[in-house]
Amino acid sequence: QVQVVESGGGLVQAGGSLRLSCAVSGPIGSIAAMGWYRQAPGKQREFVGRVTSGGAIKYADSVKGRFTASRDYAKDTASLQMNSLKPEDTGVYYCKAYSGSDYWGQGTQVTVSS
Repeated sequence: QVQVVESGGGLVQAGGSLRLSCAVSGPIGSIAAMGWYRQAPGKQREFVGRVTSGGAIKYADSVKGRFTASRDYAKDTASLQMNSLKPEDTGVYYCKAYSGSDYWGQGTQVTVSS
């Protein structure tokens, strides 16, 4: 069974930094892309960033210049370095691995206080 596990969330003051990690295990095969999404209270889940198997990286406009996504292809892990955090970055952050199907983690809470 494929498992996707996020870690690294927490409480931070505005302007601070956090680093999220995502680990994928199980019979997933070749992962085409690993992405990050977030969901704020009362809002829909939204795209944050992703890294494809070819190394292409895409970000949502709201996080460009502040967040950096990366992957370790050998270990099937991904990271999201979040700098200059703002209160509006608060939410549950999810990792998604795509390999023909979407595999989601349970999410990790990020809270940015003003």
